[in-house]
Amino acid sequence: MLRITNQLTRRQFLKSAARAGAALALPNVIPASALGLNGAVAPSERIVLGAIGIGGRGAYVLGCFLEEEDVQFVAIADVKAERRKAVKERADAKYGNTNCAMYRDLRELLARPDIDAVLIATGPNWHALASIMAAKAGKDVYCEKPCAKTIMESLALAEAFRRTGCIFQAGTQRRSLPNFGFAVELARRGRLGKLTTLHAHPMGLNTVPSGWLPEDPEPPKEDGDWDLYLGPAAWRPFNKTLFARGGSFEKGGGFMGGPGGGGCLEWGSHCVDLCQWANDADTTAPVEYWPQDGQLHARYANGVKLVVRNEGWLPAIGSCPVRFEGTAGWVETGDSGDLYTSSPDLLVGRRAKISGYPANLHVRNFLDCIKSRAQTRANADAACQTHIACNAGNIALFLNRKVIYDPKKNEFIGDEEANRLRSEALREPWRI
Repeated sequence: MLRITNQLTRRQFLKSAARAGAALALPNVIPASALGLNGAVAPSERIVLGAIGIGGRGAYVLGCFLEEEDVQFVAIADVKAERRKAVKERADAKYGNTNCAMYRDLRELLARPDIDAVLIATGPNWHALASIMAAKAGKDVYCEKPCAKTIMESLALAEAFRRTGCIFQAGTQRRSLPNFGFAVELARRGRLGKLTTLHAHPMGLNTVPSGWLPEDPEPPKEDGDWDLYLGPAAWRPFNKTLFARGGSFEKGGGFMGGPGGGGCLEWGSHCVDLCQWANDADTTAPVEYWPQDGQLHARYANGVKLVVRNEGWLPAIGSCPVRFEGTAGWVETGDSGDLYTSSPDLLVGRRAKISGYPANLHVRNFLDCIKSRAQTRANADAACQTHIACNAGNIALFLNRKVIYDPKKNEFIGDEEANRLRSEALREPWRI
């Protein structure tokens, strides 16, 4: 008789059941896939996935998850009925059943004990809080960027995953692409000499506070839950244009007081992140920030300078370019997948080119780390420091002056005005 004890996990029990069934010569009506035969992934080895807030970008990343044989997607939570139905239809068509559950409220999805991990692709007003709620519910998290709107949210996010031991992967998928990884290796292995300057592309440095759009008639809550859509963000009247953007609050503009990322936070989540990685700074952030000549400048404690700029990139480099400079050479790369260097010798050992910014390698890294419980390439601590750097830069831009930051105390030195901008109040009843 198979005995179940409290020490057995769900997967361990399923493995034991499969072995016991095989020993008892179970009838051959059991499909091979149920036992993990013929190359199939056994149910006990599959990662059960749910998703929260799936629009344009989320639908793409979800597709990357659905391509993986060891993923079983079971539930969608979204404030929009049309989106819930679209995701359910996609999942049911893939699995040939009608099992995908739909929820309007993410809390119902997070309460399910069978779900191992969640994909979060809401607007950034929800990213940090939803990730923290998921960690408290014991779920591993893949979260789209920007992952946090403020410095204090960034710190709370990292602390939640340290405390719970859950796995976190920020949706900064360029950490998993070969051209960016190769450029970072050149910087970190000293092949560029001593690092001097890092360059990141922000796709805009606007920090104008969010405003209110005109009020429109609000739809029935079951069709579109505006209150839940806003979540912890400051209340504003329903606007169909903002609602139709599919959760991309950052496209509504914004800095403090609004639901958006704004400034260098949106694309800086990618480009500044790569500079952080190149400078081996995943556990810290720059200590000085100042606006200059339409750019954002920063300096790390080790003397390396960071320049966040829109202009002056090499032609045909593609979106999200970065440039790393040292005393012995430089490298520049972007989403074209091409690498440009000061010397052809620096290109020796480069990997196969991948153009664009696919997320499948990043998703695979997340899934592998769920199984091994190792840190992901864009783990919560690394994401935290990148978002601190971007938010501190936004504060310097917003105040239009230099600010000095202490990354150990996580506060601006002798600057009450800047320190007030490290956080913002969350709307009731939401708490971090």
